[in-house]
Amino acid sequence: MENNGELNDGMLPPNDGDNGTNRGRVIPVNIEEQMKTSYIDYSMSVIVGRALPDVRDGLKPVHRRILHAMNELGLQSNKAHKKSARVVGEVLGKYHPHGDSSVYDAMVRMAQEWSMRYKLVDGQGNFGNQDGDGPAAMRYTEVRMEKLTEAMMGDIDKDTVDFQPNFDDSEREPSVLPTRIPQLLVNGSSGIAVGMATNMMPHNLSEVIDGCVAYIDNREIEIEELIKLVKGPDFPTGGTIYGFEGVKNALLTGRGRVVLRGKVNIETTKNGREKIVIYETPYQVNRDALTSKIGELINDKLIDGISDVNNESNSKEGTRVVVELKKDVVAQVVINQLYKLTELQTSYGINNVALVRGRPRILNLKDLISEFVLFRHEVVVRRTQFDLKKARERAHILEGYIIALNNLDAVIKLIRESATPAIANEGLMSNFGMSEIQSKAVLEMRLQRLTGMEIDKIRQEHAEIMKLIEHLEAILANEDLRFDIIKTELAEVKAKFGDERKTEIVYVGDEMNMLDLIEEEDVVVTISHLGYIKRTSSDEYRQQRRGGRGAKGSSTRNEDYIEHLFVASTHHTLLFFTEKGRCFWLKVYEIPEGDKTSKGRAMQNLIQIPPDDKVRAIIDVKNFDDEEYVKSHYILLCTKKGIIKKTDLEDFSRPRQNGINAINILEGDQLIEARLTDGNSEIMMAVKSGRAIRFPEEKVRSTGRGGIGVFGIEVDDANDEVVGMVCVNREDKSKTILVVSEKGYGKRTFPGRSRNRRSQLQDHQPRW
Repeated sequence: MENNGELNDGMLPPNDGDNGTNRGRVIPVNIEEQMKTSYIDYSMSVIVGRALPDVRDGLKPVHRRILHAMNELGLQSNKAHKKSARVVGEVLGKYHPHGDSSVYDAMVRMAQEWSMRYKLVDGQGNFGNQDGDGPAAMRYTEVRMEKLTEAMMGDIDKDTVDFQPNFDDSEREPSVLPTRIPQLLVNGSSGIAVGMATNMMPHNLSEVIDGCVAYIDNREIEIEELIKLVKGPDFPTGGTIYGFEGVKNALLTGRGRVVLRGKVNIETTKNGREKIVIYETPYQVNRDALTSKIGELINDKLIDGISDVNNESNSKEGTRVVVELKKDVVAQVVINQLYKLTELQTSYGINNVALVRGRPRILNLKDLISEFVLFRHEVVVRRTQFDLKKARERAHILEGYIIALNNLDAVIKLIRESATPAIANEGLMSNFGMSEIQSKAVLEMRLQRLTGMEIDKIRQEHAEIMKLIEHLEAILANEDLRFDIIKTELAEVKAKFGDERKTEIVYVGDEMNMLDLIEEEDVVVTISHLGYIKRTSSDEYRQQRRGGRGAKGSSTRNEDYIEHLFVASTHHTLLFFTEKGRCFWLKVYEIPEGDKTSKGRAMQNLIQIPPDDKVRAIIDVKNFDDEEYVKSHYILLCTKKGIIKKTDLEDFSRPRQNGINAINILEGDQLIEARLTDGNSEIMMAVKSGRAIRFPEEKVRSTGRGGIGVFGIEVDDANDEVVGMVCVNREDKSKTILVVSEKGYGKRTFPGRSRNRRSQLQDHQPRW
């Protein structure tokens, strides 16, 4: 082949300078194919040997080797701790020839209660904290296995899993651990391989075991049924999962997204100011970094209303990040800003990728459970086969003892007359039909076994061994019996290590009808002048006669009083209208429950009402989901300058967290009343000077939320203003209008007697 200075078809050119000594030893290789092959080999090495967990025990090789080394060193949970450096050295020297920091970092993470939902390593010493402080050096810390880890190592010496040579063929290591814990689901895993990655969230052990048992009972179970048992991720640091749709997608398909929020409380200081206390942070969020971020937002004036922020967390009391608020700042508004601008709300992409029989796969919830149950079944079969083999070997020896005991004199005579042990061995085999194993066991038997009591023990042991063999054979012959054993072992794990969920799940939007989970009952809602609200079960109020003193309905602060009191169902929705024309939503069941003597909770903590605004009217809406009901009802709004406005109830059927404009209020005016009508009402408006007007609802045209409205009554004097509005269904002839003046005069009138006429209370200001 002629060399013209270029590569020919990717082949190496011949070396014209050699003298023939290397001729035939240089193999031309296509560099493109060589790169492909080498990179595939490298990527598979990373995927299988480093980055992805095994679906069976949920561990990567480094974690598996650490736990195996600890087990080999005898570091059980009831033994003394040993230096971390001792374990790291064992792992490096025998199983994992990589950097010591990689091994120590992996072991440290398994000992951190804020990193692992269920710790696998019991650490003693400084293993870091949630504030980002690193662990002490390995020469200072000590470790041993957790009790949970022992459940993962159980039966490893019973041929339940395959062992493979280590990196230099000097040792053997397990290819997988025979775990009784569904480790991959309960602790999750994350890693970046070549061309793929995994990010699996931790779950609650009790829920996962319930899911495994449900799958064993019904292999055709739908994933939706499993989701009712395994509700979603359960993080070691708690928090609140905000929205379930992304979590549900991950459980159904193996890919999704979870939004996690920290938990906060609102506390009141001695000087009357409020402060926000963050007592649970999202998973893997650094508390110091969160505090610093809030401080930066304050300095950059991106968040107003915060006077100070401080991280008061410690190992005894746990997480406590305190956000001090300025005077008259609405705490809920600041909390929402923290969710938006800081890691107090964090999202995680879920990507359930694991190795299934050596190949990476995306797994949904049912796949993860089925693979674990299948592995446990294999472990039970192999363990039973091992126990059966050992039982048969022991039974065989005991049968040899029994043969010897049944022919004791002849056996003793044969042994005494034999010149060598080999001759005695041959004699026992030929004269009594023993096998070589039995004859050697008889020759090695101690003389004390020939006593009467020992002879009975041998016969009893043989009988028990035969029962055990029968039981083990039954297990191998019956699949249902094997799965019953798996269920029993899982129940034991749940009873020993199971706990309650740490992470709450909050459903948002149309993900779930929360009313299905709320018992419908009538409650008494009370709202004070200063904006404190609560709900109390109507059962707490009993009927009394005329002479009764009544019952205390609420406690109030000085200069405060009850302004609104009404009865509503827990399934209803309340519309709050403020004097500036804004509308806010609140489900009745979301109102904090309190007894008759409590003052309630500030409404600013429930809805985002600005400090300079005030609730003036409340409407109780039965059902926004009833399309016919919504389309047949209207909201009537009235201002103190005589403006009246009618809007379809449908325009208020889509709640927004920060409220909406219900009516545009002109300067110097304010909203005073709002009413719910069915379009067939008579409207009556009264002014401070004592005048009133009445007109049919049809005269007010329905306009959108952006409209201003029309004049419903003329306010002649600058000091005069509208004081109230009522709406009466014209088909209800039993209703009357009662007007009471501020000096105590009252007047009751049938609406039909004053149609289209004005009525007056001279020299008195009316009150409704």
